[in-house]
Amino acid sequence: MARILIFAKAPVPGQVKTRLIPVLGPEGAAALQARLLRDLIVRLGAPPPVPLELWCAPDSTHPLFQELACCHPLTLHRQLGRDLGERLRNAACDASRRAAHLILIGADCPLLDGEYLQRALLLLANGQDAVLGPAEDGGYVLLGLRCAAAPVFTEMPWGSERVAALTRERFARLGWRWAELPTLWDLDRPGDLMRFADLAR
Repeated sequence: MARILIFAKAPVPGQVKTRLIPVLGPEGAAALQARLLRDLIVRLGAPPPVPLELWCAPDSTHPLFQELACCHPLTLHRQLGRDLGERLRNAACDASRRAAHLILIGADCPLLDGEYLQRALLLLANGQDAVLGPAEDGGYVLLGLRCAAAPVFTEMPWGSERVAALTRERFARLGWRWAELPTLWDLDRPGDLMRFADLAR
């Protein structure tokens, strides 16, 4: 059985979506963070294709996380680690004890849905070692893995336009076979807000 690991920060004003604070203000940016997470879980379906694990930062006590756990079939987990790479790896290693295949995603991509995830799961089930869902900004919106190998996560310039390219290089060094899904976009910058508004029309 596979697992979908969703990584999310608690929507605390001033601590999330900081690039959008000049446009939305701290409260507005936090509200957007909460909306993106709620919307993602709804898009993944009821029930989701495989069990969902919500990996929370700094912990799982925020009311939003508790609400989601009450209303949706998912389990809550605390992110542990000094940086994003360590948190991703620790979560992946933990979840790999429960699942043969892992899908790691965030909540920042409004176009990521159950169909996109199903394609990743099928590729892993058919023998790919990894699946990459690239982001327009050079990062990725989805990482599918059969093995939580440390090189995929360590010494990565998170938040830069080099993340996807370096991830491909790491796959190649590991001798892995991997597939890629269509490129999507993350809602991270003020210019993305117009695209997000267009989706709601």
